[in-house]
Order: sequence, then C-alpha cells, then structure tokens
Amino acid sequence: MEETDEAVELVERVAALDIGKATLTCWIRIPHEANPARRRQEVTEHSTTTRSLLGLADRLRSHGVTLVAMEATSDYWKPVFYRLEAEGFECWLRNAKHVKNVPGRPKTDKLDAVWLAKVVERGMCRPSFVPPKPIRQLRDLTRYRRTLIREQTRQKQRLEKLLEDAQIKLSATVSDVGQRDPKVLAQMARGPCAPRSASCRRR
Repeated sequence: MEETDEAVELVERVAALDIGKATLTCWIRIPHEANPARRRQEVTEHSTTTRSLLGLADRLRSHGVTLVAMEATSDYWKPVFYRLEAEGFECWLRNAKHVKNVPGRPKTDKLDAVWLAKVVERGMCRPSFVPPKPIRQLRDLTRYRRTLIREQTRQKQRLEKLLEDAQIKLSATVSDVGQRDPKVLAQMARGPCAPRSASCRRR
C-alpha cells in the first residue's frame, strides 16, 4: 500500500447546537494547539433569548468558529439561525430525518450535538436549503395572506349557516354574503339582489 500526502479535510472550527424551546446546548470543536492531530471541544448551555444568543455569538467568535450547524427541530431553530446568521456566521440547517441516516448516530439526545459537530467537520453531510432573508419575508407574507383568506371563507360559511338556520335564504340570490362595501350594498338595494350568474344578468 502506498502512503499519500493528502491531508484529511476538516472544518477546523465548528460548532453544533442542540436546540430546545427555551435552552440550547452548544458544542464547539477546534484544533488542539499543541497537537494538530487532535481536537479540543467545549460544551456550554444557553437560553434562547436574544441577549443570550448575542453572548453565544461572542463566544463563538472568541474561538474563531466559522461554521455553526443545527438540526431543524420544530420551529425552535429559526430565531437561533437568524440571529447567528445576522451576526455573520455561516449557519447550516440539517433535516433531522436525513441526519439520522448517517451511520454512527448516537442513541441519546444528549450526544446529538457532539455527533453532529463531528459529522459536519468531516464533510459527511450537507446543509438543507434555507431561503435568503427577502424570500423568507415574502413567504411569511404570502402564508399569512393565505391564512387570512381561509379564515374569511370560514367566517362566510358560518354566516351562511346562521342565516339558513333562521330560514333566511340570502345565499340563494346574493353571490357574496360577506359583502361589506357600502357602494355595492347600496346598488343592491335599488332592485333585486345581484344575480349569481351571467345568465341571470341577461334577464
């Protein structure tokens, strides 16, 4: 067997986060000063408040960390990811289901972040796609709009049911029982309610 002079490529200074609702655990792995073949690691716990996350960012900077990895656990990762991203760190989000498929994953949650740090520093996984900030803001806006439209539809259906229970067949002649525009309502009051189809309008 021939020896090669190819060095093992590692992310030298990496951190991995195990994120909960109110707290997170951070594992930092960096080169050993006296022995380059070995690694040093540090474990710290932090709350997920903004003040604590800023303190975490300072600690990562003091160790020269260049890459921060975390798993996509519920929505708990979002404020942590966005805060550290805003502080200038390269952040990787890993889908927990995908990470579980990598051989060697520990069986306890306590060791998840240590294991994730080792996997990331060795290049054994790649990050999930996280849209840039403008796209995230647009997605939040469109999702909120979709939620409002669905809620509006549900309220109209409730109103129609209430009128039906009272033997008021308004929906049989009015196309939109949720109409609130005073000009449209005034136009309806001048004659029969607006028909629901084009064929009715031709009569």
